[in-house]
Amino acid sequence: MSEPQVVSPQWRAAVIQDFARSELFERTFQEGMELVEETAAYLDGVGRQESKLLSRNAALAYASESMRLTTRLMQVASWLLVQRAVREGDMPPTAACEDRYRLSEDHGREAGDGAEDLPAPLLILLDRAERLYERVRHLDRRMYVENADAAAPANAVLSHLDRLKNAFGA
Repeated sequence: MSEPQVVSPQWRAAVIQDFARSELFERTFQEGMELVEETAAYLDGVGRQESKLLSRNAALAYASESMRLTTRLMQVASWLLVQRAVREGDMPPTAACEDRYRLSEDHGREAGDGAEDLPAPLLILLDRAERLYERVRHLDRRMYVENADAAAPANAVLSHLDRLKNAFGA
């Protein structure tokens, strides 16, 4: 069984900066911010009118789902803004590694009473936000969480021996 590879802080900082400067980041950032704006416009406009026409159970489901939707999108937007701050030099990559910038665990949507009567535009926004959240969560895990796990050696003694071997060319 092979030892986990030790990830240096410099390597991780380079990965974070490379991502923040990438086309993938640009597209994800644009998509995320557009979805936030589109969702806000819907919930403050047409969605508000549609929610008034729903049954009591559907109105409760609407309130619950719209709250979850906005929470999820704010988490994604916050994560994307941290990456942009790294790109623009306003935040060092090491600061972006802090746990407070990680996405929280999301347990997906559970269909409850009235969920089948939710307006189609809300369901579409929920689906789009869920897919975006999952992509960003994957990026977050790959860039920060999985690398943090790999950075902690499984056996400190073997890690020190490996460093000594590398230092002395053995």
